[in-house]
Amino acid sequence: MVQNLIIISVLTMIIHMVETSSYALRLAGVRINKLAVALSLLGITVLVSRTANLIQAPMTAKFIDNSKTAVQFDVLEYLRIILLAASLGTLLGILLFPTLVNLWQRVISRFEIAGSLPKLFLSVTVGQLKNTRHYIQRPSFRLSGLRYLGIPKRFILLNVLVTAIYTVGVLSSLYAAHLVPELGTAASQSSGLINGIATILLTIFIDPQVGLITDKACNSELYKEKLGKIYVLLMISRFFGTLLAQFLLVPAAYLISIAVKLF
Repeated sequence: MVQNLIIISVLTMIIHMVETSSYALRLAGVRINKLAVALSLLGITVLVSRTANLIQAPMTAKFIDNSKTAVQFDVLEYLRIILLAASLGTLLGILLFPTLVNLWQRVISRFEIAGSLPKLFLSVTVGQLKNTRHYIQRPSFRLSGLRYLGIPKRFILLNVLVTAIYTVGVLSSLYAAHLVPELGTAASQSSGLINGIATILLTIFIDPQVGLITDKACNSELYKEKLGKIYVLLMISRFFGTLLAQFLLVPAAYLISIAVKLF
């Protein structure tokens, strides 16, 4: 079980690190005026995180099955460790942000020359991989510089809430299946509905605002200078969203179990 927990935690870290670092890809595209190319690569990074999520969910469900037979097996503790991995992955994405911006700028330029991903991968040499160390940059974020960026507080709070719902959706539904074993299948299947709601909220309220912010940066040099700090602020709000998920895990599981009983 511990081995499975490690694998799931690593996958969770990858999912949230990739999703958080997607801001670095956007910023790289803006800085070299190749936003369209950057957005095409962004779809690939999202595909990677979602594929990892498809692998993670069934493996996590095994914990619920094993809890029925295992002695002294604390399902809730395992789920909280997975949520902690989500926070660590988000934090890692924030710390790697400056380095990833530099790397993505290089990748976008190479991708434009290669013309396709297979050609891009085949053109990579050992020497180029060694040179990636020159793109490493230490993060130098100052909280004082993040205060006056003109981003509405309600947007930041909404990003925290939506991230929390998206992070806890699968885990809370699985824990609900543990709380109500006779309705386990229905409770566990509700994760798709919860994540669907979170995705709709992201699509309606978060993504258009991020797109608008990015578009402003493309048309304004002054705004372009602020874009990196704005993205850092959004990433930090994602981090707090993963922390909020820890508090929502149990209440959300009970709400799901009640809803399953009623319907």
